[in-house]
Amino acid sequence: MSTDLLKNINSPADLRHLNSAQLIELAAELRAFIIDIVATKEGHLGASLGVVELTIALHYVFNTPTDLLVWDVGHQAYGHKILTGRRDAFDSNRQLNGISGFPKITESIYDAFGVGHSSTSISAVLGMAIASQLKGELEKQHIAVIGDASIASGMAFEGLNHAGVTDANILVILNDNAIGIDPSVGALKNYFTAIKEGKNPRQNNMIKSLNFDCSGPIDGHDLPLLISELQRLKTVKGPKFLHVITKKGKGLQQAEEHQVQYHAPGKFDKLTGLIIQQESQNLPPKFQDVFGLTLVELARKNKRIIGITPAMPTGSSLKYMMEEFPNRAFDVGIAEQHAVTFAAGMATQGMIVFCTIYSTFMQRAYDQIIHDIALQNLPVILCLDRAGLVGEDGATHQGVFDIAYLRCIPNLIIYSPLNESEFRNILYTAQLGLKNPIAIRYPKGRGIDPEFPVAFREIVIGKATQLKEGNKVAILSNGFIGNNMIEAINLLENAENFAHFDFAFIKPLDENLLHEIFQKFNSLITLEEGVVKGGFGSAISEFAHLYDYKAKIQIIGIPDHFVEHATVAEQQYMCGLDVNSLQNVLQRTI
Repeated sequence: MSTDLLKNINSPADLRHLNSAQLIELAAELRAFIIDIVATKEGHLGASLGVVELTIALHYVFNTPTDLLVWDVGHQAYGHKILTGRRDAFDSNRQLNGISGFPKITESIYDAFGVGHSSTSISAVLGMAIASQLKGELEKQHIAVIGDASIASGMAFEGLNHAGVTDANILVILNDNAIGIDPSVGALKNYFTAIKEGKNPRQNNMIKSLNFDCSGPIDGHDLPLLISELQRLKTVKGPKFLHVITKKGKGLQQAEEHQVQYHAPGKFDKLTGLIIQQESQNLPPKFQDVFGLTLVELARKNKRIIGITPAMPTGSSLKYMMEEFPNRAFDVGIAEQHAVTFAAGMATQGMIVFCTIYSTFMQRAYDQIIHDIALQNLPVILCLDRAGLVGEDGATHQGVFDIAYLRCIPNLIIYSPLNESEFRNILYTAQLGLKNPIAIRYPKGRGIDPEFPVAFREIVIGKATQLKEGNKVAILSNGFIGNNMIEAINLLENAENFAHFDFAFIKPLDENLLHEIFQKFNSLITLEEGVVKGGFGSAISEFAHLYDYKAKIQIIGIPDHFVEHATVAEQQYMCGLDVNSLQNVLQRTI
């Protein structure tokens, strides 16, 4: 096999000069190239391997970038990036100042729409298609590639529902591999499975009933067949739907056999596919594992405990409860709105519901938090995984807005643990019974303590803790980032000047302690791993204004801009949250 084709493809126009045999050869090269880079640089692997042939076929048949192509979520867009002028930059994928791990409109003209969260593609291409009609661009094509997990989300069906009553020139391609990050769930998944198996749904096609011209299912790895069908669909006007069957991880045996693990496997051997194990001796547990294992521990004694997650049982570690208590733990699919209101419904019946959702995805259920939980004061326990900076996933996934978007909601308790032990304790406290809903926000991975106390301790709601005494400056930190401040203070020669307080509760604030602090100190520093606009520091400033305290308050947190992809350490440095930056702030304060 020649290995010269890919290095000469600098744009889709180049691959359109290849013949059928060369395109098949290119697919093999492209797959090998993705494996070679991701093996050492890490990233999302399985999804992109599964759509190599589809990617080539789309850019071969359609006149991209004039024709507009949107990849839902974007986990599967590595091949797309490589074929659209970013081959030589691909080894910088997800790294500081490198290319993004997701399609991004400011990065390439071929990235028609920025993505990262699921189920937005159909609405986006429908908007583009109707805009094209209004501009008289009637031959322009608009294509959305969406997975079987993402299409089950409510927003995807909102887009399908609207598109079906238009004559918009759109093509929705269902990339059906029966898995998202975890295996797809729900009745819709069963429906598509029945279609693949040739059962009755072929005659009673749900999508066809929404006025789409439907075709498939077809083999998504048969490149000539894909090209032929896409060329046919290119001539069909109005809304079209193509069902394509692919295999996530295609071309790497380990990735095909272990699809959940190889969604984003970290470093692995490119020849064998075996994941390179990191040294785990004495490493502290990840916060998500603290959540999952603690929940199981509590659920063994409390039969009213329920666990809910929208499509993230592995990432959130709810899988532990799903394995031990399958009737009390639910993966509801990519449906954050449903997850929250489903939890609210259970809470009305006396269940103690832990609803675990990534902070960035909880944004999608904002109305449900307000309308269905807080307004009714239902004591649902919202566990916001990946709160704060998340690293290489970048701007679409940063969990830095939750303090600001939750703090304004009445009845809601907001808590950020300083460490794993306090995280366990708040989980324990919450299941004892609260009068209000609570949002518990905790970081991705990380952790500092390899051992936990065996006994649980009940936490007093709204109580802050003094970590260190001092005589000149009061430091008020919230959450895990407070450990950076602890380290920064310890490095100072004049550490006696700084008092440090852990305000784990953002709401309610410990007002008694705040009065004592403002009466003693004229200079305060607040620290949070969230946006400074409307966050924890803002809450402290509001308190000072309310009671007419004149102390100088310096707020440290995420600046008022989106934080792009890099390591968490690099992002902390960019935002002034790393130990050295905090040490410099403290030295300048005295």
